[in-house]
Amino acid sequence: MNDTLLSRLKDFKLSGVIKTLDTRNEQAIKENLSYMEFIELLLSDENMNRQTNGQKKRVQKAKFPQCKTLEEYQFNLQPTVNKRFIYNLATCEFVRKKENVAFIGMPGTGKTHLATALGYKAVAQGYSVLFTTVNQMLEELYLSRADNSYGQKLRYYTNPDLLILDELGIKKLNQNSVDDFYEIISKRYENGSVIITSNKAFDEWGRIFYDPVLATAILDRFVHHCHFVTMKGESFRMKQQENGIRAMMQKQEVETSNQAPK
Repeated sequence: MNDTLLSRLKDFKLSGVIKTLDTRNEQAIKENLSYMEFIELLLSDENMNRQTNGQKKRVQKAKFPQCKTLEEYQFNLQPTVNKRFIYNLATCEFVRKKENVAFIGMPGTGKTHLATALGYKAVAQGYSVLFTTVNQMLEELYLSRADNSYGQKLRYYTNPDLLILDELGIKKLNQNSVDDFYEIISKRYENGSVIITSNKAFDEWGRIFYDPVLATAILDRFVHHCHFVTMKGESFRMKQQENGIRAMMQKQEVETSNQAPK
């Protein structure tokens, strides 16, 4: 590839073509491709490159705490979770319809895992996603009032196609926090999807919010188009810890047996 051609391709921002041009040129010569076939290959490469780059950018903007997939989720440890229903959610039809999802269960049951996995599915389908904890979002909104960036921060949380709010109920909210939470839910109502994870049963959600009037308004808007997933199985983390302790004890027993005089 000569410098002039490379410069022209850069001007047109055709990075996908730049990556594969030499290879495709060799292929065209060997396979005696027509000009149209050659151009189609280059355009296909450019399109694939843009899709890949776009997905990488959406993942970065989503701020997922870690990569989690549905394939990694241990449905056998959570028999109350309907696998088919979760995979139906993974089609992201709920995002297209601007509906909500709530994962409710004790700590360690995989609520955040499933919420994150659905977030990755949404990113793969071209949706914009943002992951945050409830407390982090409310703290940032509170601090934004001090530097007059509240409106900008509000748009940051209301613009994504899917907003994932983790750990509702870890802390009881005060009046300012409830006001801000209402603003988010109200502005996203029928405009964007929300996934909430919580270790509190739904009938306890009203007590999380400081103001009963705002609590009713929040819940009414969130529940109107919502899919609830209740998780009653064992804690993954406790199970892993128990297995680890059991393995360690077995290892110690073997070592003690080997060291015993024969």
